[in-house]
Order: sequence, then C-alpha cells, then structure tokens
Amino acid sequence: MIDCFILNGGQHVASRNKLLACPLVKNVFLCDSFLSSDDIRKIAGQAVSPYTLFYTKAFRLDWVHYAIERMLQIAADTDAAMLYSDRFINVDGCIKFAPVIDYQNGSLRDDFDFGSVLLFKTSSLKEATAKMTTDYKFAGLYDLRLKVSQQGKLEHINEYLYSEVETDTRKSGEKQFDYVNPKNREVQIEMEQVCTEHLKEIGGYLKPTFKDIDLKKEYFPCEASVIIPCKNRVRTIEDAIRSALNQKTTFDYNVFVVDDNSIDGTTDIIRKYADNPRLIYVAQDTSWHAIGGNWNAALHHPACGRFALQLDSDDLYSSDSTVQKFVDAFYEQNCPMVIGSYLMTDFEGRQLPPGLIDHKEWTPDNGRNNALRINGLGAPRGFYTGLLRKLNFPTTKYGEDYAVALRICRNYRIGRIYEVLYYCRRWEGNSDADLEIEKVNLNNTYKDKIRSWELAARIALNNHD
Repeated sequence: MIDCFILNGGQHVASRNKLLACPLVKNVFLCDSFLSSDDIRKIAGQAVSPYTLFYTKAFRLDWVHYAIERMLQIAADTDAAMLYSDRFINVDGCIKFAPVIDYQNGSLRDDFDFGSVLLFKTSSLKEATAKMTTDYKFAGLYDLRLKVSQQGKLEHINEYLYSEVETDTRKSGEKQFDYVNPKNREVQIEMEQVCTEHLKEIGGYLKPTFKDIDLKKEYFPCEASVIIPCKNRVRTIEDAIRSALNQKTTFDYNVFVVDDNSIDGTTDIIRKYADNPRLIYVAQDTSWHAIGGNWNAALHHPACGRFALQLDSDDLYSSDSTVQKFVDAFYEQNCPMVIGSYLMTDFEGRQLPPGLIDHKEWTPDNGRNNALRINGLGAPRGFYTGLLRKLNFPTTKYGEDYAVALRICRNYRIGRIYEVLYYCRRWEGNSDADLEIEKVNLNNTYKDKIRSWELAARIALNNHD
C-alpha cells in the first residue's frame, strides 16, 4: 500500500482522483509545500503505509496505465530507498519525452532532476527525517534526499510512467546560471549547509587545510599565456584575439590560439595576426582533441608562460588590465588557480540576466566542499602552469575545467577576483545555447561522474589521514 502527498494547487482535484482510482493507494494528502524541514517532518509523521509518494508540482499529473503498480513492483524487487522515473512533459499542449538520469554518489547538486514524482520506502523516509536536526526554510527536500541516499539506493526507473506540465520553457543556456543568480543567494546558503553536513556524514568533507605552492620554483619563458582554444568561430575569433593582444602588463606575455581543424574561415582570420610576435598559432592534427586537448597542447608548448589564462573564442576580456589583475592575484593570494568574475551579455555587449556572475557563495574555507554541489566554479580561470602540466585537462569538450578545478582544490587553495574581468557573450552560436534534453542529460551525467570520482578520492584521502 502507498500514501500519496501532492502539492495543493489548481489541479490537485484531478490528480487526487486519479491516485485514488488506484487500489494500491491508501491515502492522498494535500500539502502546501515540500520546501522546509518542517514540511518534510509533517509528511513523514502522517505516512503509515509501506511506501510514500511525493508529487511536487501544483499541476495535473497523468499516469501511464498501471504505472503505480510498476513503481511498487520495482520498489519491492530492488528494496530501494527512493525511486523515480522518466516522464513525459506537456509544453503548451505538446507532449515530449523527458528522460532523467541515473543517480550516482556524486549526484550532489541540489538541482538534480528527478521529475516531480518521488516514491520513498517509508521506513527510509522516517529514518532520514529523524536525522534532520536543522531547520531549513528552503532546503528541506534536498536535506531529505541526501539523508535518504545514506539509507539505500536511489533507483532510476528508465520507463516513461507519467506526464507532467512543464512551465519553465526557457532555453537550456538561460537556465544553467540560476544557481548563481543573486536573487537565489539565501536559498543557496541553505543548500550549501545541507551538502556540507552530508559530506561530513559520509567522510567526504575536507577541513580548511591546504598545501603550499611555490610559484617561482620553475623557469618559464614569460609570465603569462592567454589560451584561446577554437573550432569554427569565424564570427567571434577576431574579437577574442584582439582582446587578448591589447592587454597592458608590466611583464611579458603571449597569446596561444589553438585551432582544432576549423573549416569555416577561422584559420584565415588567425593567420592575419601571424606577424604579431605575441601570437602563437597551434594547428591541431585531425585526431580527437576537444577543448581539454586543445588546452593541453598549449600548456605543454615550450613557449607557455608561468600562468595560463582562459579566454573562450566567443568571449572578451572586460578591459586591457585583465591579464595584469590575474597575475597580481596569483602572487597576492599565493595559490595555483585563480577564478575571476564575468558579466553575461548579448553579442552586442548588452547585459543579460542574471548579469554579474561572481560566485560570492565561495568561501576560502568551505568553497572546495561546496564545489561538489554546484555545476561550475566561475570564469575566467587562470592556472599555474607548473601544476597543471602534472594534472592535465581531460580530453573532453564539456566539464574539462570543472574536473581540473575539483582536482586542484582537493589540495590547494583557489583564489578569487570579485570584479568583472570577462564578458561572457550569449548568442545562438554558443555550444550550450539551446540543448536538447538528451544532451543536457549527457552533460550532467558526466559532471556527476566527475564528482563521484572526486568524492571517492576525498573519502580515501580522509581515511588515509
């Protein structure tokens, strides 16, 4: 038998009646919210059946025939602590497939998409709720989910079992920065507290102790290199090159443009600057490189400077002092990685929501723990080349920078610059401007995997200590 809790809203009558039509449903309760710790405790206190279902949207829920029976069958077969499934979404009357992804140990981000139907083994729900000792206004369900994951498996049923209404119809590129929107900062503070406590409970928390780094230990031919990896960026590459070459510094620097077999005229534009002694053109062979491989080609080039600084091929530095500010920050903060802040703009330089992305949720002591909860650490990024040559970027076109940042902050302090150094230009040519859900899922699966590997390494590090 199953108890169901559905969000009170304009469509709850229809959703409630459909649930009650299932002979396995014992009770259907209406609740005002799933957000707070108090909300979750009240729900757990009312649950009496072996299984408890949450429906977290205030819109009509339509089930595939015998879907509830199927969920309960798999729950019994797997003894999972929580189950969730693929679903259909109704977007303005159009029904679309909306698969979700498997949960991993590293699926720690609070925006992990389970869909709106969560089925708990009630004993796991109650055990997890009993451990919820902190009162949260917004992070109650996130706290519950992490504590339930300590009780048992979170099972993904890769079958389409229900249909829900989708109200957020923004493009993927517009959604991905919600977690750093200043309007959401109060929520994010709570989410960080929940995740930090979870890491402590599972042995993955890192105390605020760091290794020292000697930035002057090795010889480099110049102080800094701006790295611009590119492929088929004929519309934007010249702006990026000019932005890099026009920097004013008190030291020598150069600019690497790593061209990964462009066929749209990008190469011709790069060659216009061949006579500039600061520009180093690297033409990749036809094997697989992706963004990570293009970075590695520049890092291991004998002309690479002491500090390698990011500039994506469709973005711009905000002023001619960005490179100087980066290098100053390395020495002032004595760390092997520095992350700046950027402004979201359109192609013409007009500010776009949410505007400034400064990652002020980062703290020197807990930033590296919170880094396992969020999908990125900010931009632009700069690295001490001596360390990065030992680590290398993974040869991927997505998540390569996040993987390296997690690895670095496992041992070292990451520096921050909380002023705009960079204009991140959003346009139809961005690689993540408007991705299909399957591509978003692939990207999120990979970043969850990166977190899983990193979490395992941190747990092992703590056990060794």
